[in-house]
Amino acid sequence: MSDWTPSQRRLDRLAYRQARTRRSVALAAVSTAAVTAVAVLALVNSPGWPRVLQSFFDPDVALAALPKVAEGLWLNVRVMAVCAVVILVVALALALARTLPGPVAFPLRAAATAYVDVFRGLPLILVLLLVGFGLPGLRLQGIPTSAVVLGGIALVLTYSAYVAEVFRAGIEAVHPSQVAAARALGLTRGQTMRTVVLPQATRRVVPPLLNDLVSLQKDSGLISILGAVDAVRAAQMQTFAHANFTPYVVAGILFVALTIPLTRFTDALARRSGWLGATAGLAGGGELR
Repeated sequence: MSDWTPSQRRLDRLAYRQARTRRSVALAAVSTAAVTAVAVLALVNSPGWPRVLQSFFDPDVALAALPKVAEGLWLNVRVMAVCAVVILVVALALALARTLPGPVAFPLRAAATAYVDVFRGLPLILVLLLVGFGLPGLRLQGIPTSAVVLGGIALVLTYSAYVAEVFRAGIEAVHPSQVAAARALGLTRGQTMRTVVLPQATRRVVPPLLNDLVSLQKDSGLISILGAVDAVRAAQMQTFAHANFTPYVVAGILFVALTIPLTRFTDALARRSGWLGATAGLAGGGELR
C-alpha cells in the first residue's frame, strides 16, 4: 500500500480540476470586482451622495456614538440570551402538548394549537405594544413595569410559537417504528419520548433553531419601542444629540457583526451534519449520527 502511486490519468484529472477551480475563483473575483466598482461609481456620482456621506457616514460622530451604542447592544445580547433559554423550554412544552395522543389530552392539544396559531399570526411589533402597554394597564400586583422585562415577555410569546413548530416537526420526523420498538422493549410513553424521540428530534432541528436564534438576536432591538435603552434607542438618542444619522449606521454595523459569526456557524453545522438530506434519509427509520 505504501508503494502505491497514482496513475497518470488520475494526475491529469486532478490537474484539470485544480485548473478549473483556479479559473472559477479568478472569474468570481473579477466579476465581483466589476459589479462592486459599478455600484460604487453609481453611488458616489449620484447628486445627493455628498449630503448622504455627511449625514450617515461621519467618522467623528461614529466614534462619539460608539460607546453608548455598544453599551445598548450589550443589553440586546443579555435579553437575547435570557429569552433564548426561556423560549426553548416553553416551545418544547408546547411541542410535547401538541403531540400528546388520545382524547384525554385534547384540551392541551387545542390550547397549544391555539397559542401557536395566534402568536404566529400576530406581528411581533404588535405583540410588543400589546404586552408593553396592556400588562401595566391591568394594575395588578406583581405585574412587571420594566420595559426590558415586558419586551422580553413579548419576544418569548412570539418566538415560542415558531420554535414549538420546529420542535414538533423534529418529533414527528422520528419514524414510528422506533417508538414501537422502544415500547416493545418495555419503555413507557414518557421514557420513549425522553430517551428515544427527543434526542433524535433535537439533533435534527439544531440548524433551524440556530436560524431562529439569529432572528431573535436581531428582533431584540425592537424592545426599544417600549423605551428600553438598547442599541437602537441609544443610536436614536445619539442621532438627536449630534443631529446626524451616523449612529444608526453604527448600530447596524454592530448588529451585523454580531449576527454574521452565528450565521456562518449555522451554515457550517448544517453542511457538516448533512441536515438538508438528513430528514429524507431518516424518514425510512434511519438514525442520525
